[in-house]
Amino acid sequence: MKRIIIIYTLLLSGSFLNADIEAGKAVYKANCAICHTVNGGSALGPDFNIVAYTRHKEEIADYAKDPYKYNKAFGYSANAMPTLPLTDKEFEDVADYISSLQPFKKWMIKKR
Repeated sequence: MKRIIIIYTLLLSGSFLNADIEAGKAVYKANCAICHTVNGGSALGPDFNIVAYTRHKEEIADYAKDPYKYNKAFGYSANAMPTLPLTDKEFEDVADYISSLQPFKKWMIKKR
């Protein structure tokens, strides 16, 4: 019985993680897709595959919440991104979605 409960708990936790990514994808489509691509291409903002490769999820959420505060820290000379009227949960969800695009991250590379 204990084993079944543990398996069920793991399955539920996995579906919650997926739900956040799916919710984030919806936030992306509604608010970000006009300026950002996810599969390469031409857009005003950087492709989110590149963002996912180079940034931690927390950095993505922070930048999305306040792009004017972080644009210089992220190495941008200018900022065209508006401040979006999203909830904290929506910022977290879209950061989860963006981060999920690249499971391998730049900071995972072993330095020689």
